Amino acid sequence: MEIQSSIANDIDIIYEDEYLVAINKEEGLLVHRSWLDKGETRFALQLTRDAVGCHVFPVHRLDRPTSGVLLFAKSAAVARSLTETFTERRVTKQYLAVVRGFIPDKGTIDYALSFKPDAITDKFANLDKPAQEAMTHWQRLAQIELPFAVSRKHDTSRYSLVRLIPKTGRKHQLRRHMKHLFHPIVGDTSHGDGRHNRFFRSQYECTRMLLHAQCLALSHPVTGEPLLIQAGLDEQWMNILQAFDWVDSVEDLGH
Repeated sequence: MEIQSSIANDIDIIYEDEYLVAINKEEGLLVHRSWLDKGETRFALQLTRDAVGCHVFPVHRLDRPTSGVLLFAKSAAVARSLTETFTERRVTKQYLAVVRGFIPDKGTIDYALSFKPDAITDKFANLDKPAQEAMTHWQRLAQIELPFAVSRKHDTSRYSLVRLIPKTGRKHQLRRHMKHLFHPIVGDTSHGDGRHNRFFRSQYECTRMLLHAQCLALSHPVTGEPLLIQAGLDEQWMNILQAFDWVDSVEDLGH
């Protein structure tokens, strides 16, 4: 069986066959139970399992505030194969983000990232890990200058819509790389700029981090056929694209 998008049990299934299932994870949804929030009752893994009626196995992760394509395997054997595919970097991941400032039209950041533990989830981790190589390509899709003085240094505020293509998969890689470039992702409360986050909340009612896993491309782990999975944007994202006249800049990656 293969499907191409349906809402089941409050989860958006965007691809399913007998081996795999992919969802469009909403922002704020944890992938699985975590010490990060003991009171949380909704998790992507359990919701997906209940929707498809079988156990599912996560093969990669998305940060809680990141939305978009999240892939699960339906068996341990397929999960092992997919994990190897991700580890060997035979997967292409493309994200959309809104960042502060006018970023150059395209480029690559090759900047190793040190291990930064979470106080709860990483409390038993080795804190002496060496910095890991991390590489991200970016392409600017659109930009805008707004007549709002969010920063005291400038009478206007600038933002860019970018496509981000990580070549490695480090924790918070895209968020930390954009911060390192002085173009933090709007809405990022850990690595972003609080003034611009507050501006988007008050001016556009945008309460989320504007980072979305739009596309995942890989070879099917069983059939070997090319597989392209895409996830649509939520209402807050679309509101920003419409307000900034950026809708036409977000092309369909499948064409």
